[in-house]
Amino acid sequence: VLLPKDWLRLQLTGQKVSDPSDAAGTLWLDVARRDWSDELLAATGLTRAHMPRLVEASEPSGVLKPALAQAWGLGTEVIVAGGAGDNAASAIGIGATQPGDGFISLGTSGVLFVVNDRYRPNPASAVHAFCHALPGRWHQMSVMLSAASCLRWFCTLVGANESELLAELAGAEGDVAERAPTFLPYLAGERTPHNDPFAAGVFHGLKGQTNRADCTYAVLEGVAFGLADGLDALRVAGTEVRQLSLVGGGSRSAWWAQLIADALNVEIVVHAGSEAGSALGAARLGWLAAGGAIDTVCTRPDITGRFAPDPERHARLAPRLARFRDLYSRLRGA
Repeated sequence: VLLPKDWLRLQLTGQKVSDPSDAAGTLWLDVARRDWSDELLAATGLTRAHMPRLVEASEPSGVLKPALAQAWGLGTEVIVAGGAGDNAASAIGIGATQPGDGFISLGTSGVLFVVNDRYRPNPASAVHAFCHALPGRWHQMSVMLSAASCLRWFCTLVGANESELLAELAGAEGDVAERAPTFLPYLAGERTPHNDPFAAGVFHGLKGQTNRADCTYAVLEGVAFGLADGLDALRVAGTEVRQLSLVGGGSRSAWWAQLIADALNVEIVVHAGSEAGSALGAARLGWLAAGGAIDTVCTRPDITGRFAPDPERHARLAPRLARFRDLYSRLRGA
């Protein structure tokens, strides 16, 4: 049984291998032990004979087949690393390697990823607890099914692009947060913390004077509040964060980054090349497998923006966050 990257590895090296960070998502892995679970395999009619060998993401898994190396003009001993799942690779790309390091990936979905020194599950709140891409490290993730995709959906709905909506919001008069409706960002159901496939997107509190900028704000705020729910779920499992990096397409918006910092009450930082985190992480894993040292390879890219939470704005958002949570509770199952 091979995951997509592991099938590609088979074609490149002839080796049937996977890594714990990716294998953790199959539900066949004993995540704490970083090894296949005989019990879980048996429950689905499988044994270890059906599964690939496991190596750490940062370790060699094989070498490139000689015919491919010759065709591509490469050397004869090209090492292929174990590789990692996308979010674990992103963490390596931004240097999130120590317990408490974390990032938010603001793409189609919204991921809040924090490094742990041990396995810290919290299944009651749909928190993912997986192996990290480095030995002796695990991570927790909260996952929103719709994040930046909410803004793209709204752009399509109103016939404008993201830049136009954000510029309009930046120039809006008065305190938009005071008059904006509440938006639930559950356009595809929700995972953390609700684990509710039937959750739906909602605008609540629309009035005759509500304008497009108000609704744009509501969408951005709703995503920020969904991330705040995810952070709370991680905290219940014993995780604390000092600072979060912001990666993905949404990291281009300084306005959104500040709103997220205020909603989560955590400093947000943006790095150079933050949109290429997973690709850089995969390259770094190859470097590690070829003998690179973690301290040399897994450095943090230059910080290009810092967004400190504003205590006053955080306090003003508190009643809106409470309304956001209450609205979901009242509508669940409706």
